[in-house]
Amino acid sequence: MHVGFGFGMMVAIVLLAALLVPFLLKEIRGGKVETNPRIPTGAGDTHPGRRGNPAPGKPDGQADPYDEAARR
Repeated sequence: MHVGFGFGMMVAIVLLAALLVPFLLKEIRGGKVETNPRIPTGAGDTHPGRRGNPAPGKPDGQADPYDEAARR
């Protein structure tokens, strides 16, 4: 009984590898593709900013709750 299960698992792994390896090789050879001409290809920062300034150059999304004007 365990031999049949092991053989079935081996067949499943071989089929998975046979389908997955060619796809991964094709994707890796293709490399990064530019989807937008305004954004250069490379390791860019998709979320610029920091804790104190989460969106540089953009207006604040909501008022700072600890701001003097927000306090009552």
